[in-house]
Amino acid sequence: MDAYWAACARGELLVQRCLSCDRRVHLPADDCPSCAGELRFEPVSGEGTICTYTVVHRTFAEGFAVPYVLAWVDLPEGVRAFGQVVECPPERLRIGLPVRVTFLDDLPHWRPA
Repeated sequence: MDAYWAACARGELLVQRCLSCDRRVHLPADDCPSCAGELRFEPVSGEGTICTYTVVHRTFAEGFAVPYVLAWVDLPEGVRAFGQVVECPPERLRIGLPVRVTFLDDLPHWRPA
């Protein structure tokens, strides 16, 4: 997992690819969820489209000003990534919106492309 966080600190998004079945995985895992095979980190473009999202209006987590948006993003590399959408009012969001990864406090977030 250290490679993932080091890449985030550099502003680079990594996903894992299974060496046995070729499945892509995000968020990082110890083993492939499909076949338990070995996973290797690979860089991705950081571009994608929103697959689905939710607008959170009430939170119990410190540091999150409401409303905030969490989304699953389809990457062209064949994996779905998760994260918070920033720099976009909730009323502007839509399924299929092109987004690009951005890093805040070394964590991957998504903003409109």
